[in-house]
Amino acid sequence: MTFIPTQQRAGPVVWSGIIAATCALLFLLQQMLFLAIPFLFGIVLYYIMQPPMQRLIRAGVRVNAAILTVGSAFLLVLLIVVVIAMQWDSGPSEPWQDMLGRYISGGLEFVRQTMLSLEREFPILKQVKLARTVNSRVNSFTGTFVQKHLTEILVSVAAWLPSLLLAPFLTFFFLRDGLRFKKFLARAVPNAFFEKTLCLLHEVDQTAHRYFQGLVKLTVLDTAVLALGLWAIGVSSPLVLGLIAAVLAWVPYVGSILGCMLVVMVASTDAPGDPSVAYLAIGVFILVRLLDDFVFMPLTLGRSLHIHPLITVLMIFIGGYVAGVAGLMLVLPLLGVVMVVGETLGRLITDARLRARHRNAIHLRDKQASVDLVT
Repeated sequence: MTFIPTQQRAGPVVWSGIIAATCALLFLLQQMLFLAIPFLFGIVLYYIMQPPMQRLIRAGVRVNAAILTVGSAFLLVLLIVVVIAMQWDSGPSEPWQDMLGRYISGGLEFVRQTMLSLEREFPILKQVKLARTVNSRVNSFTGTFVQKHLTEILVSVAAWLPSLLLAPFLTFFFLRDGLRFKKFLARAVPNAFFEKTLCLLHEVDQTAHRYFQGLVKLTVLDTAVLALGLWAIGVSSPLVLGLIAAVLAWVPYVGSILGCMLVVMVASTDAPGDPSVAYLAIGVFILVRLLDDFVFMPLTLGRSLHIHPLITVLMIFIGGYVAGVAGLMLVLPLLGVVMVVGETLGRLITDARLRARHRNAIHLRDKQASVDLVT
């Protein structure tokens, strides 16, 4: 009778290695951020265009022709969306500097009016001069923001723009040579571990596939619902605002706060004498975030990464500390992939039967290699 041990779940040693490997990869990612950003966009585009490309290949289209067809269709759709977005507002054009200044002024005025309203409702806040303190702090920050931060941010963004051109280049080779790369990795694995390695490659691919496709679906849902809510309360450019806020939400916590601030600035600028519009915009944003956390995310991202919520929250904070905004954005998919790799490697190392098969294969190869040698 042959005894085959059952598979065990990953223990504390394996999980310690998973967390340590994730932190090390995040540190390396921070040092190579100019490559990490286009690599991320390349992977997102790869998982968007992979399903239609595979359908074309099954229909008998060659690989290169299928890639060019899907890529051309994607660029055409993107061009149509950009043209529609540019023609959405038929009003007179305004320089982006003036527009940014107008929205910032509208947001600051909303903050001042809110502080004054709080002082009228709560006299104790008036005694501590809440409105005056907040106004002085905000004025000191905005007065030095352009000189200290805005120029540096614009220079950093300009430095990243050329590297973004790598994204379509990477996507093309991911689509064309992805299967070849998997075969290359599989050939380097000993025969005893071959089946487990195939499962490993499949699980890594499926984890990343589900995560990034779920991220795209979540972005579409957030954009549609937020745009509908902003349109209902009369905020200008609801579709653009919804899309920007949904993309910013890719960065946990920080992105949602920035998206809410952007929506409030636009709403308060559109109706400077009616703060209820800004309050309604905040309510719409909170409602969308609740739908996102309890409905949309479980239907999309929640099915892709099976990670305990405690580990998820801790890794988000660790990712932000180790690699900044990029760490916040990439820590969850990176943890998901490392988790699959670590758990599978842990099973390979602790599986006594696989190790015995590997030792037996080495012994047979040595015996076959020395069969014609004279002792």
